[in-house]
Amino acid sequence: MTATLRQGGALWQLKGQGGVLDETRVTVSLIEEQASHEPFGIAGRRSHFTPARVAIEEENGQEESALDEPRASFVGHTLDTPWSPLQLAYFAGCAMWTYLNMPFLLAWPGVTSQEIAPWMENGETWRRLQVTLPSTIASHSTMQTLYVGADGLLRRHDYDVEIAGGTPGAHYIHDYVSVDGIMFPKRRRIYPRQPDGTAASEPLVVSIDLSDFAFG
Repeated sequence: MTATLRQGGALWQLKGQGGVLDETRVTVSLIEEQASHEPFGIAGRRSHFTPARVAIEEENGQEESALDEPRASFVGHTLDTPWSPLQLAYFAGCAMWTYLNMPFLLAWPGVTSQEIAPWMENGETWRRLQVTLPSTIASHSTMQTLYVGADGLLRRHDYDVEIAGGTPGAHYIHDYVSVDGIMFPKRRRIYPRQPDGTAASEPLVVSIDLSDFAFG
């Protein structure tokens, strides 16, 4: 799947990578963990993410730089630790692959889930599913929580960003559009998650706006 991606929020400047992925085209595989962003910072350059290796490439596929076992490079990081371009490519690839494959990711081998107590928010009752991912899947955290509305669509997605010191996030999901009969959200907003499970109203950590979805 590919989509036009526009991003904002405080995270990118905090990590020293402001403007690199403000507007780009993201592509994710639906059958293996792989993603790319093009352009990556400048025209003619793109990223290539897999859990085992991340690279920044030219249009012809020649690598400008690469990093094997990229997750290990985040050891000791906190929320305000700057990222290198390759670390940005890893985070962005890992994040967008997870988002665009959820909830279908629940059917992958080794993924388990269980329903937990429902959650009340904005006058609605959302059912909650606690998800455990196997070590073979690179994502924000092993444990994640999905919030589902009465219409069966995701409303919120919680996780702790392990590569940023376990920072807790509350990720809100809005404005669905049908793409070949499958519902995808166009708008995502991520805020800090507080100890009681509620989301802080600020800062806006990441904003994600998606359009022009296409399967190919």
